[in-house]
Amino acid sequence: MRDTGHVTVIGGGLAGCEAAWQVAAQGVAVDLYEMKPERFSPAHESAQLGELVCSNSLRSNAVDSAAGLLKEEMRQLGSLLMRAADATLVPAGKALAVDRQQFAAFVTEAIEGHPLITVHRQEVTRIPDTTAGPVILAAGPLMSAPLAEHLQELTGRGNLAFYDAIAPIVDVDSLDMEVIYRKSRWDDDSPGDYLNCPMDREQYGRFIEMLGTATTVSLHQFEEAKYFEGCLPIEVMCERGPETLRFGPMKPVGLAHPQTGWVPHAVVQLRAENQEGSMYNLVGFQTKLTYPEQQRVFRTIPGLEQAVFLRLGSIHRNTFVCAPQVLEATLQMKGMVGLYLAGQLSGVEGYIESTAMGLLAGINAGRQALDQATLTPPPETAHGALIRHLTGSDPAHFQPSNVNFGLFPPLIGKKIGKKERGRVRAELALGLIKEWRQQLIVA
Repeated sequence: MRDTGHVTVIGGGLAGCEAAWQVAAQGVAVDLYEMKPERFSPAHESAQLGELVCSNSLRSNAVDSAAGLLKEEMRQLGSLLMRAADATLVPAGKALAVDRQQFAAFVTEAIEGHPLITVHRQEVTRIPDTTAGPVILAAGPLMSAPLAEHLQELTGRGNLAFYDAIAPIVDVDSLDMEVIYRKSRWDDDSPGDYLNCPMDREQYGRFIEMLGTATTVSLHQFEEAKYFEGCLPIEVMCERGPETLRFGPMKPVGLAHPQTGWVPHAVVQLRAENQEGSMYNLVGFQTKLTYPEQQRVFRTIPGLEQAVFLRLGSIHRNTFVCAPQVLEATLQMKGMVGLYLAGQLSGVEGYIESTAMGLLAGINAGRQALDQATLTPPPETAHGALIRHLTGSDPAHFQPSNVNFGLFPPLIGKKIGKKERGRVRAELALGLIKEWRQQLIVA
């Protein structure tokens, strides 16, 4: 009988449990290490596996949305966590929300009851040697200090971050280009790389007033921000005085309108987030405003009145690698055969995205244990689009992201209306994920 080897998974959260399940589904034995209840992170309370520590919502379940499409792809790929979610859902309109206690109980029972998965309730402080079998590190954004220190040694200290400061991203098709103009600071000889949203004095005054009274997210004690001066939330800058932003990320210097020569009182600059130029981020607009407040306040910026936000800003404690520098498209660490990263640690944001990376890491680690070729989903799928973001982004500006259609390659062919694009992308992606699943079976 063939020796199928084994895989070690570190972390019993969403990504770790999904990874372990996918490995075991291939007939490969798994050792899953979870430090609870021996030790709890500041965010965890339950000894169960698959604990949801924040919201109980997994976002949209509509297949023509990027989040809903990712879930449907996961269902097609045999996701344990999607089975758990569908079995423990609570009413939430078009969103998929779950009873968090029942959800964790479902996951714990499935993992602990699987004959090929052995759960070890102990803390791991160093990443094991992969010569004994593939290792999946899915320790989460609050991984213990000794384990983080070892990962820093392996990746290089410049490739591991502990603090997320994310600016919102908008869909370029939702911008008012009659108001916005293209120009780089002081560059009068070319169209420029930045989109500029100009404000006169009155518009700036209204914006500052709204920003100063907007509601912010209350941070957990372990997230109490130690802000870097070069990466302050815009609302913190605003508290320092009404002119602070005009001398910071909203300074108008060198940004006179290329046609009229008018110099705005303040400018919000947008920088391309991908090579296709389909999505742009608000430069310097990292924020801890609540999501509804971000949309309310930022849509007062000239040219953003109808903006579609592909990602909203946030600031929180999060450990993640600079994925474009250190990860292969299989989620294996570059130059470290057999070591895979999954979950938020890999550079994605959100419950479902983290779980999806656990799913892919589990598939590939299991295949490696079976001496089979590792595989990556097509970039036109939601899974492949996330991998595309992780491995194809500019390392200098890389930030974790939720899944959104701005991460996908452009649609090729006839012009498709905005309302139809989600459906078209979903049909294409689900057809491709079905073909890719068949590859996994026959390869």
